[in-house]
Amino acid sequence: MNIDLSAKRVIVTGGSRGIGLAIARAFAAEGARVAICARSEQAVREAGEALTARAQAVIARAVDVTDTAAVQAFVSEVVQAWGGVDVLVNNAGQGRGGNLDTLTPEAILEHANVLQMGHFRFVQAVVPHMREQRWGRIIEINALAGSIPTPDGIPSVINRASCIALSKTLGMSLPKDNILVNSLNMGWIDTGQWDRHYREMGPGVSREEFDAMVMKVVPLGRYGKPEDVAGMALFLASEYASFISAASIDIAGGMGGQIAYFPQLKRDFAAMVKARNDQGR
Repeated sequence: MNIDLSAKRVIVTGGSRGIGLAIARAFAAEGARVAICARSEQAVREAGEALTARAQAVIARAVDVTDTAAVQAFVSEVVQAWGGVDVLVNNAGQGRGGNLDTLTPEAILEHANVLQMGHFRFVQAVVPHMREQRWGRIIEINALAGSIPTPDGIPSVINRASCIALSKTLGMSLPKDNILVNSLNMGWIDTGQWDRHYREMGPGVSREEFDAMVMKVVPLGRYGKPEDVAGMALFLASEYASFISAASIDIAGGMGGQIAYFPQLKRDFAAMVKARNDQGR
């Protein structure tokens, strides 16, 4: 299979690190022109410099996805420079924890403004240009928790669910303009956050023990890699996926409903470690 993306003009939001950067690198390696944005000016500049050696052309800008005018200005800059935009990868946005006892409505709305509205702002900015050329691909990077709710992490659950619903409704309404929209729902992709989760466990836990606990709910038995996501993004942007729209694809190593058991598994594991430490004193 030869995926030829050499003529494509691609925007990747949240493209300075992690999954977004891996996707930007993958498109760059295929010869596409790649525009990335992120909140941190230094991080996005460094990522852009690294991509320059791979991509046909690179635009890298600091953009706040909660700022409608800034989003529109960034898309306009890309269109003016390259004559249009072919692919949007809506990746910006992180998970957020919290439950009924710890959250405020304002905290959930703040998260929604980044995820739901951030994705919507970029789609609204690129679609007129895609309609004009009658070709476009929009790839929404979401999370498994949006399709399979968990008993904790309310902001991520409800805001990711909204993003998946947005992807599906756009994937039904836009194909008449030859614009296809699909959602990729991440399981546990290791972009460094699991190192932080491990450190949060405190003393008395080896990394091997921690990883074994986490992997109990992942049938494939390993963390995902950003490159696991990038490959599917390339496919969905190619002509091989020309009859796929409104799809919701889990990239989770076979994990489905098991994700709902993880919060309790983690609490039980922490209690076991505490009991073991107490016995050792």
